[in-house]
Amino acid sequence: MPAAAAPSVHRSGFTWWKALVTGAVGAAVVNLIVLAVAKLAGASLIVVDAGQEHPITVGGVIGASVVPLVVGTGAALLMALWKPVFLRIAQYVGGGLALLSVAGPLSSGSDGGTVAALSLMHITLGVAVVITLTLHRRHR
Repeated sequence: MPAAAAPSVHRSGFTWWKALVTGAVGAAVVNLIVLAVAKLAGASLIVVDAGQEHPITVGGVIGASVVPLVVGTGAALLMALWKPVFLRIAQYVGGGLALLSVAGPLSSGSDGGTVAALSLMHITLGVAVVITLTLHRRHR
């Protein structure tokens, strides 16, 4: 009698690199949509800091969306190789830090449309961190 084949394990999550790419691209796309809507709505998209005007650009939005997500979630994914609990901790810390960072746009003194757009971009990044790590947690 032949031995029964071992049942295959079906994982619904993403590998670490697929989760990082999906999260980074998703955050960048959503934030670019927010930028476009803010521009169409007439927001100045200029932040004044120490008397200097800093325009919000497409490149700046992409960089501010991708770099923090990849660095933060990448570090969490590396630490999770040692202790898997770091995935859950990073979800709370990363999402919380992104929400706390909304204080920057709220205190920038920019017009309402710019403040709303920047705040939404920060919230989007927090949601992207949580979703990115969830995608990978399902893989484990």
